[in-house]
Amino acid sequence: MKILVLNGSPRPSGNTAAMVNAFAAGARESGHQVDIVPVCQKHIAGCLACEYCHTKGNGRCIQRDDMQEVYPLLDEAEMIVLASPIYYHGFTGQLQCAVNRIYALDKPKKLKKAALIMSSGSNHVYCGAIYEYQNSFLNYLGLEDMGIFSAYGKENKSDKKLQELYQFGLQLK
Repeated sequence: MKILVLNGSPRPSGNTAAMVNAFAAGARESGHQVDIVPVCQKHIAGCLACEYCHTKGNGRCIQRDDMQEVYPLLDEAEMIVLASPIYYHGFTGQLQCAVNRIYALDKPKKLKKAALIMSSGSNHVYCGAIYEYQNSFLNYLGLEDMGIFSAYGKENKSDKKLQELYQFGLQLK
């Protein structure tokens, strides 16, 4: 299976990245292809709401930024994983820009599954991110929920949490 991970953490070696890497290691060991896009290290602007993609653009966004590298991965992905630290009850702004730009494709044709990985310093701050994941991805795109994973405080980078993510990747079908 081709898996696309959109990592919304601005910290390349942070808690979210550790969780993503543990998941990816398990998934790759199980034979899946995993592409990780560190959206915070990319230049991805927000959607302009110009509707070019749905009129003259035939599913292509008018903006020529690093999202152009993500679109081919989205076209081929069978599963998408959203990963983000949760600072104020939702995804990072950088991840939100990438998520909004998926609009140009409307519903990626091969995409069938999704998962969510979140990290925070506090517990009970995930509601906004979970709401968007469940409504924008699962419901609107008609995707199968493969799981929601979160870590907070001392759970971050713990052997137990990283093993949980590794096992999740390893057991994907």
